[in-house]
Amino acid sequence: MTDELDQLLKNLKLKKIHEILDRELTKAEKNQISYSKLLARLFREEYQDKRTRNLQRRIRQAKMPELYSLETFPFQSQPAAKVPVIKQLGELDFIPRAQNIVFIGGTGVGKTGLASSLLYKAIENGYRGLFIKAQDLFDNMYASLADHSSRKLLNKLKNLDLLLIDEMGYLNLQPEQSNIFFKLMDERYNKKSTIITTNLEYDEWYEFLGQKSMVAALLDRLRHHCHTINLGDKSLRTPDITV
Repeated sequence: MTDELDQLLKNLKLKKIHEILDRELTKAEKNQISYSKLLARLFREEYQDKRTRNLQRRIRQAKMPELYSLETFPFQSQPAAKVPVIKQLGELDFIPRAQNIVFIGGTGVGKTGLASSLLYKAIENGYRGLFIKAQDLFDNMYASLADHSSRKLLNKLKNLDLLLIDEMGYLNLQPEQSNIFFKLMDERYNKKSTIITTNLEYDEWYEFLGQKSMVAALLDRLRHHCHTINLGDKSLRTPDITV
C-alpha cells in the first residue's frame, strides 16, 4: 500500500479496507482475480464491517444488560408464551404500526427475556431502542424535576423507535413522577412502540400510579393498540440444589 492510498483510506474512513487491502491484493495477484471481483470483495467486507459496528453502537446505546434471543427462549417451559404469537411479534410489524406490548406475570416467568429478545431483534434491524428499569426511569424523572430538565428527558425518550420499560411494579412514586410518565406515554401514543414488563394486572395500576383519572387515560392510550401477554406465575428458575 502506498502512502497516498493509506492516507486516502484513512480520510474516507474505510477502516476495513485499510485493514485487509495488502492481504487481498496479494491474494488477487496470486489467483489472478479480476479488478471488479477484487473491488466487490473489498467493498463487501467494508459494508459488513460497518453494519457490525453500527449494530454494536446501537446495542450500547440501548443499554441492554443481556442479549436475549427468541431462538434460545425456553418456550417448552413457558406454555403461556404462545410460539406463533411471539414469533409474529418477532417479525417487528408492531413497530411501524406504533403498537405496544405488555408482558404480565410473576417473578422469573420470562417477561424480561421475551421483551429483551424483541428489543434486540429490533436493534438488529436498524431501529433505535432503549432498555430501562422502571425504577431507574422514575428516578430519572424525579431528578429531572430538580434541575428542570424534564422536557429534555421527554424529548430523548419520546423519539425512540422502541422503549422497553422493565419491572413496572409497586414503587414509591411522587405525583409529579406519575405526571411525567403519563406525558411520556401520551407523546409516544400512536407514534412509537413501547414494551412494558410488569407483575401488575391493569386494575392494579390505579393503586400504583395513584391518580385515577390520569391512570384511566394512560391505560386507554397504552391498550388501544396493544398486545397483552399474561405469562402467569410459574417461574422458569428451577432450583438446581435439593436438600
